[in-house]
Amino acid sequence: MKAYLHQIRVSPKKANLVAALVRNKGVEDAINILTFTPKKTALILKKLIQSAVANAENNFKQNRGNLYIKEIIINEGATYKRSVPVSRGRSYPILKRTSHITVKVESKDRDEARDEARDEAKPSLHVPPDSQTKAAKTPELKPAKAPKKSTVKVVKRPTKKLTK
Repeated sequence: MKAYLHQIRVSPKKANLVAALVRNKGVEDAINILTFTPKKTALILKKLIQSAVANAENNFKQNRGNLYIKEIIINEGATYKRSVPVSRGRSYPILKRTSHITVKVESKDRDEARDEARDEAKPSLHVPPDSQTKAAKTPELKPAKAPKKSTVKVVKRPTKKLTK
């Protein structure tokens, strides 16, 4: 259950900031979060999630309460290139970036059933008794020995006597 939106006049970097708020959340929670997020992308993502939920309900007969956002993919779209005139007859470029947004919604029941089937297919791992574990095979640590005290010998050298 997917919904797509192409050539949206929002920078992908800014859109990803809002998308990070709702990734892997329940649909109802995500819509509530986006309703009160003061960003341009929040309204766009909210409508796109509602579209994906409508697709799931109408086409796949899913229950709205069991849906969660599996993934939100935001890719870079075409960049509109404009310019602004500056002094001495020059112009500076302006890059107006666009985004392609994909929202995938999935049912929790379906996802849990797939995880259970995957767990049943895995062979069970035998846990060895404590005597055979790595911790039991390692030798016990002995307390460190205190370092020996070093003795310093003081050697006196004969001094030269000055004569007049």
